[in-house]
Amino acid sequence: MKTITVGQLRQNPTAMLAEVEAGEIYRVTRRSREIARIIPRTYTIELVPRKNRAGSRLAELPRHDLRTATSIDQLLADERDR
Repeated sequence: MKTITVGQLRQNPTAMLAEVEAGEIYRVTRRSREIARIIPRTYTIELVPRKNRAGSRLAELPRHDLRTATSIDQLLADERDR
């Protein structure tokens, strides 16, 4: 693992990123304290599941009939009064 300061990273990020792409891990420091690690991306593990892009299915839900109020406005007014 190599160490690089924030200042060095600002001056020449391209060389460091090329090494990361080749598999090198970098420890980024500020005032001699580690603040980050830059590691190569692994393509085999996906930590965050992909977002469903199918869209909303709200239209498929059955319609709910009001039983205690004649309108939504009346239902909301009843809730506010409680």
